[in-house]
Amino acid sequence: QVQLVESGGGTVQPGGSLRLSCVASGTFFRIYNMGWYRQAPGKSRELVARVHSDGSTNYEDSVQGRFTISGDNAKNTVHLQMNNLKPDDTAVYYCNAAVVEQEGVPGHFSAWGRGTQVTVSS
Repeated sequence: QVQLVESGGGTVQPGGSLRLSCVASGTFFRIYNMGWYRQAPGKSRELVARVHSDGSTNYEDSVQGRFTISGDNAKNTVHLQMNNLKPDDTAVYYCNAAVVEQEGVPGHFSAWGRGTQVTVSS
């Protein structure tokens, strides 16, 4: 089983920056991709950014050019650098990973962290 632990959330003023980190630990064979989702009050959970095993990335349109996702396969870690933060970025941010537990066993599952609060306010 895999556990994801997020860190780096907090409160910043508009235009400020935060760097989120997520570390995967436990027993697993491979993580195909890792990413960040967020959920604001009254809103559905949405993908913010994802990095795949081939190095390709995806970003939600509103964060393109402001957020950068990066991964360290050796440390099973993913980061999200968030610059020029806006009030609409306020949400709980969740780390996500697509995990295969054992080699040769088909299928994968989605692992989730507990979330870290990001608040952008004056």
